[in-house]
Amino acid sequence: MVKREFWLSLIERSWQEKPVIWLAGVRRVGKTCLCRSLPRVEYFDCELPRVRRMMDDPQGFLDGLGRKRIILDEVHRLSHPSELLKIAADHYPHLRLLATGSSTLGASTKFRDTLAGRKRDFWLTPMCGQDLQDFKRTDLRHRFLHGGLPPFFLAARLPERDFQEWLDAYWAKDIQELFRLERRSSFQKFIELLLAQSGGIFEATKFAAPCEVSRTTITNYLKVLEATFVAHVIRPFSTHRPTEIVSAPRVYAFDTGFFCYYRGWHEIRHDDLGILWEHFVLNEVMAATQSRETHYWRDKRGHEVDFVWVRRGRHPLAVECKWSADEFDAAGIKAFRQQYPQGENVVVAQDVDRTYVRNYGDLKVHFNNLPSLVERIAVG
Repeated sequence: MVKREFWLSLIERSWQEKPVIWLAGVRRVGKTCLCRSLPRVEYFDCELPRVRRMMDDPQGFLDGLGRKRIILDEVHRLSHPSELLKIAADHYPHLRLLATGSSTLGASTKFRDTLAGRKRDFWLTPMCGQDLQDFKRTDLRHRFLHGGLPPFFLAARLPERDFQEWLDAYWAKDIQELFRLERRSSFQKFIELLLAQSGGIFEATKFAAPCEVSRTTITNYLKVLEATFVAHVIRPFSTHRPTEIVSAPRVYAFDTGFFCYYRGWHEIRHDDLGILWEHFVLNEVMAATQSRETHYWRDKRGHEVDFVWVRRGRHPLAVECKWSADEFDAAGIKAFRQQYPQGENVVVAQDVDRTYVRNYGDLKVHFNNLPSLVERIAVG
């Protein structure tokens, strides 16, 4: 079993801060294997009826555990999961409990109490750079095409059938159990269209007709995908100036493999690398920061900046993602800095080994590799 050191360390640090951890992440992202690789834990699979019966009396179940470190996998399968987690957080401070699920804790009515202030939340993203090191396969083109779900990544051949099987399981085991949506064909059509145009500006009306539902239903579908980490909604950075895009978000697929699958790509061309690198950068930063507080910027003349991170008490950090540093065009960041002159400008490229600076007139731009960008954002 591969030990995913980045995530194991994150769990251990989280348990030092709070007795209860909520670990979210999409199906087959590796939550179960990660939990089983933790030392000194007792594992309970809540999909098993006998395990669920053990927890019908939460207090009796917890009384029998003492000071153990326990895993409750797929905890949303319990009848009243938030009751058990609340009792554990409030009355068993010496117990260490990690519960897993496919969505944010407050995403469905099953979780009436989100345990605010009582737990640590984090989500297991598709494989990040440290995971590639741990799996001893650092070929980014392979990671882009196969995606970052470990079984898909490790497959010798492109697992095309598995992508559709994943979508079927997502509908049956996540959507129906947590949200009970109707019109499966409309929902799945929406996912296919959305993932195929990942990274583009989202307009709900463009999806309504092909999915044969209303604009309001499309908006609700997107909320479900965001709550279950299948889509990341990146909202525009603006101060409501008349020249800026102020409301239309960009939506990114959770994983490059699904993006490629729904684009019909069987191999990666050079022209595809830029958008795939952009997805990977976003995944890397989200994994490190455990936050989806990311923005983009665009004006009505078409200038844009890939990502803008706003750190508390700091000026906005503008980031352009380029597969090769030589592909950078300063026009977007120059237009951004005409509106927001204060703050650092960064190009993150896979062919940068050491950080360096270039000047474009009065504009100073730092060229970083991905680890140094993540450190810059995470440390702040």
